[in-house]
Amino acid sequence: MTAIEKYEYWKSYADRDLDAAEAMFETGRWFYVVFMCQQAIEKMIKGLYNLHTNDDVPRTHNIGLLANRIEDCSAILFNTEKYELFETLSKYYIADRYPDFISKKGDLISKEEAKTILIKTRETYAWLQTLKALNN
Repeated sequence: MTAIEKYEYWKSYADRDLDAAEAMFETGRWFYVVFMCQQAIEKMIKGLYNLHTNDDVPRTHNIGLLANRIEDCSAILFNTEKYELFETLSKYYIADRYPDFISKKGDLISKEEAKTILIKTRETYAWLQTLKALNN
């Protein structure tokens, strides 16, 4: 696969994850809203990583680390606000998907927090899509 094909692969899954976050918000599943936001941004970042570094994505879920590596290999700069969102989202990545873990963490997320994260994710996602053009 070419770098652009890898980008498109990651983006197609990221699009689905963002749609899932929207659906989870509509059904009141606050934990899954933020989890799917995390997944969407992680996959967009991984696509951009492939595109701008022309290298395989490291096996990590640390969005900030991947963003930092993109900065090292391109003219892209992520501001503090973006890094703060990446850090927030990374807290909601689930390495273990056991019901007790999910329900306990899910109890900590309010509708307002889920809404704020979803809004910031939408804004960041739209911005991340513009970064594709910087590679052409």
